Amino acid sequence: MTLFSLVFALLLEQFRPLNAAKVLYPPLEALGDFFESRFNDGQARHGTIAWCLMVLPPVLLVAIVYFLLYHAVHPLAAFVFNIAVLYCTMGFRHVSHFFTRIHAALRAQDLPTARSLIGEWRGHLHDQSSSQEITRLTLENGIIGAHRQVFAIIILFVPLAGPCGAVLYRMSEFYARYWGTSNGIGMQDFGSFARKAFYYIDWLPSRITAISFSIVGDFEDAIYCWRMQSEKWPEPTEGVLLASGAGALGVRLGQPIHQSSEILERPELGTGDEAEIEYLQSFVGLVRRTLVLYFLVMMMMGITRLVS
Repeated sequence: MTLFSLVFALLLEQFRPLNAAKVLYPPLEALGDFFESRFNDGQARHGTIAWCLMVLPPVLLVAIVYFLLYHAVHPLAAFVFNIAVLYCTMGFRHVSHFFTRIHAALRAQDLPTARSLIGEWRGHLHDQSSSQEITRLTLENGIIGAHRQVFAIIILFVPLAGPCGAVLYRMSEFYARYWGTSNGIGMQDFGSFARKAFYYIDWLPSRITAISFSIVGDFEDAIYCWRMQSEKWPEPTEGVLLASGAGALGVRLGQPIHQSSEILERPELGTGDEAEIEYLQSFVGLVRRTLVLYFLVMMMMGITRLVS
């Protein structure tokens, strides 16, 4: 049932994508503002309490609903519930929407449109970025986005009793951004637990995704870049994903970029060639092969359970 839930959710998301910015994020923002207004006094411990009261009850509620549907109603009802939760927590089209449009703009040599799109995706101004810089940034955002919107959800959906793992990851990821990166009064300490919680929740999924990139890509280079380069990146988890992804693709990412009319120095990740437009299509192939790998593993797990 797990495998079919994922397949149906991905198909539904492809044909009828959920507009998370209008449907999902507003209630999460309202919930976050509610707890922040009542607990934020600039202390980290109150941020911990607020996060636990805000995130853990919905996760527990989803687990209870799933259990009741499966055992008290019908397994088919639990199956539909799984699909609904995955549909709300996965966002494959959020990544592919920007990725596809930037790819098309670069192929048409429409650099202004590509700059505008990558700026909208990253939330920074990139009006001086070259075509090569935009390609690198698109690959970087694609790698991080594919993991956080698809692969991490799949990884946590399987071992954590289905939908509650997906809800835990999506809520922790959202509040790590919404609280953890906020510049509001007292948010530096108040949002520190949200950042730490997401780091530990994402620690294992990010490594599994990195290993998956290695398996379906250039294994030797991916492992080498992971071991030798990931620690140079400012954000450790992103460093693991970007270094392994760059090594698997055989492309160089990172490096200085133009951002908000300044030059932002960044370490180099990956080996091989400079990022050209052709690597965008190579990344699409890497994502597809990773999905196939996950589905094959889930099929083998299902067959093993049936045999045992």
